[in-house]
Amino acid sequence: MTRDRLHFLLLNIGHFLDHLFMLIFATVAALALTREWGVSYAGLLTYATPGFFAFGLFSLPAGWLADRWSRDGMMVVFFLGIGVMSVATGLAQTPLQVGAGLFFIGVFAAIYHPVGLAIVTMKWRNTGMRLAANGVWGNLGVASAALITGFLIDNGGWRLAFILPGLVSCAVGLAYLALQRGEIAGDHAAGKPAAAPVSALPAEFRRLLIRVSAIVFLTTAVSSIIFQSTTFALPKIFDERLQGLSVQIALWADGSGDGATFIGLLAFLVFAVASVAQLIVGSMLDRFGARPVFMTVAAMQVLFFAVMPGLEDGIAFAVALGFMLGAFGQIPINDYMIGKMASGAARARIYGIRYVVAFSVLALTLPLVAFVYDNWGFDMLFRILAGAALVILGAVCLLPGKLPSAGTAPAG
Repeated sequence: MTRDRLHFLLLNIGHFLDHLFMLIFATVAALALTREWGVSYAGLLTYATPGFFAFGLFSLPAGWLADRWSRDGMMVVFFLGIGVMSVATGLAQTPLQVGAGLFFIGVFAAIYHPVGLAIVTMKWRNTGMRLAANGVWGNLGVASAALITGFLIDNGGWRLAFILPGLVSCAVGLAYLALQRGEIAGDHAAGKPAAAPVSALPAEFRRLLIRVSAIVFLTTAVSSIIFQSTTFALPKIFDERLQGLSVQIALWADGSGDGATFIGLLAFLVFAVASVAQLIVGSMLDRFGARPVFMTVAAMQVLFFAVMPGLEDGIAFAVALGFMLGAFGQIPINDYMIGKMASGAARARIYGIRYVVAFSVLALTLPLVAFVYDNWGFDMLFRILAGAALVILGAVCLLPGKLPSAGTAPAG
């Protein structure tokens, strides 16, 4: 494997681990701690909320540090920091200690998206496909969180679900440091170029850039509600809606008829298959641009969320796969648009702003999920998500056929 391919592989592993760590607790809460600690599912979500706020709010300083110091250096901080804090969380003795651990996991997890995606969009061509491939790794992290955590709960306890991935992340961080040590030293020695101010662009072009940016950030915020609700709640949704299917699988597999592993397996299958949508979307972005692709995936979400209420077992599994195909397929689109519009010197900071918006909404979504679930159940949540997808579809209709780019703006 060439050094360049190894670098891209480590960045992809980072995206995998980033989403894995942020969703370990989702399965631990649903399948272990409600029983072991006697705390309600909605009550446990309270302890996860600060971590998701940190996941968003610390994206901006992470991007700023990367632009000012070293993007590769910040990736090393990401791997080592999130690994150590995951091990610490696995050693927690109280819900408050778990909440503190999740907060610091969120702090270090915030580094990946503004920094890793800035590296991907600046270093390689075929941006759509690179982002799509990188996104698949991230979504496999989402999928594997349910599968791996369910397996470790059944075979070693919930603490191992935090400790083992933490040790793996520390090892990957040391490998990344060894590979990119020279680039980190070079980044520290070299000055960073300043980005051209938006005010220097022609007025008409500037208005177009601002309009598209507003659409990007609006759809970022609304799509974050959908992404967080589905990825965090899916193990619990499957625990309630797919009991018949999971029991049949468990009986066929080992004769037990129960077990967290099989709920995790079903969630993994949905996430893993849905991740393929990103490769299709990435190819379509490079061929057709953002607007038609974005409209298609938004329409898919409206349809499948609208028909999900009341469904159970096999048909619920199929419809869940449908709305996750739309939700996951949307992920690289906003990053693609930012990569096309943002100047290189400020790219990590702009990605940082994008993820402050995205992950702040992610954090706010957890109380929403808890409130809706406690009062009306998941059927109401599906209706809310259908409405959110409809908002995205309406906003995307306002996109121009060709994205503006600050780097190719006409002279004023």
